Amino acid sequence: MLNGGNLCCSQGDLSRAHSCTELRAEGAAAPHRLSVSAGLTAQTSLCLRGSPHNPLSSVEVQEALQPRPVVFAAMSEFLVALLGERLVNSEKAEVDVQSLGARLSLLGLFFGCSLNAPCKQFNGSLCEFYHRFKKASEHKDKLEIVFVSSDQDQKHWQDFLQEMPWPALPFKDRHKKMKLWNKYKVTSIPSLVFVDATTGKVVCRNGLLVVRDDPKGLEFPWGPKPFAEVVAGPLLRNNRQTTDCSSLEGHYVGVYFSAHWCPPCRSLTRVLVESYRIIKESGHKFEIVFVSADRSEESFKQYFSEMPWLAIPYSDEARRSRLNRLYGIQGIPTLILLDADGHVITRQGRVEVLNDPECRLFPWHPRPVLELSEANAVQLHEGPCLVLFVDAEEEGELEPAKELIQPIAEKLLAKYKAKEEETPLLFFVAGEDDMSDSLRDYTNLPEAAPLLTILDMSARAKYVRDVEEITPAVVEQFVNEFLAEKLKPEPI
Repeated sequence: MLNGGNLCCSQGDLSRAHSCTELRAEGAAAPHRLSVSAGLTAQTSLCLRGSPHNPLSSVEVQEALQPRPVVFAAMSEFLVALLGERLVNSEKAEVDVQSLGARLSLLGLFFGCSLNAPCKQFNGSLCEFYHRFKKASEHKDKLEIVFVSSDQDQKHWQDFLQEMPWPALPFKDRHKKMKLWNKYKVTSIPSLVFVDATTGKVVCRNGLLVVRDDPKGLEFPWGPKPFAEVVAGPLLRNNRQTTDCSSLEGHYVGVYFSAHWCPPCRSLTRVLVESYRIIKESGHKFEIVFVSADRSEESFKQYFSEMPWLAIPYSDEARRSRLNRLYGIQGIPTLILLDADGHVITRQGRVEVLNDPECRLFPWHPRPVLELSEANAVQLHEGPCLVLFVDAEEEGELEPAKELIQPIAEKLLAKYKAKEEETPLLFFVAGEDDMSDSLRDYTNLPEAAPLLTILDMSARAKYVRDVEEITPAVVEQFVNEFLAEKLKPEPI
């Protein structure tokens, strides 16, 4: 898989990775990746405990009846909006989404494909986990799983569904599937994302590790813990000395997921060593913690000898796995930047390091509008992206275009940040260069400039606003109509 000119190694299970290839079958409907030379890479009843022999008091009846319908109604409304009114089970019967249960608090979205061997293998493990949880856990009524397929052949999909004890999105509901792929930024399969059944917020992005590391479901609901708690323990230096994790206090921290067997990882490490030196020499309190996905301790030691920062001991597989789970790592190399309080600044540390070799923008807080480049083209696959193409070849000529769309981008970013959700749309400006030409060619866009577009690589869809003059009002209307699903897509 080409991402920004480099192969990106996907991982369903980093600690036991066996391949640099993406875990997705050929012909899978989503998400789609570019492979071009420029490096682009898309009504329930309420059960009361009373009986004729053990009647409830009037107060107990009132307490039982009052709050639950309100909460359940809100949850049902949300689930219908997220999944649609009907799912389907292995017996080809329709499942009313509102019947999933009043006690449901966690929803596991299983993204996969019948043609993908790792998906088939993981499905077996997930079935065992599911049956065990439903039989023995005190929380058995609080969890449900829904399969979100990228199959293009209905028979293959139906055969795979026969193996599952949980429901699935209907095969033909492609639009709903695409929305889920984009909303939860799924970039590889198999993927299991646990979300709050009332709000849809991500509780745990890497459910594959939950199934492996907590087979009895004792840690339900697998919510995120503070970085300081997860990383707690000794850290290694490459001279074999150790230091306590308390040495990270008050520092910006880069959590670096990488492995020697992954060529793009080794390439990024060489760049990152220089960035690390520049940042430290500039006086910033900064440290990096290497979380290895190497296949052996010998390989880890060889790779870590090239690094001037800290590492989780290779033998501490549990801590490495918890960090992978905490940040929902789906591929390597990945560099997560944290502030001094352990909060995520950006998940795009790799892109930032490559885009800013002199580290002038460190600590790389998210920018509302990006200039399209070979390094950040990978982000075109993280969800829908507004791209404003302009006639600009020289440095600085893109600034007027950025200033035009920046207020709209900032407004949208702030709106979703207040809801503690990721923005549903990224913003780019693109000039006249090989990167832009490759993107235009692949998406079959006209050569006009300026040209206002929204590109959804996962859904293989594009939206073009063809107007004589592009103004802030035009851009804002275009964005609002897209988010309200009022625009008709054209195929890519």
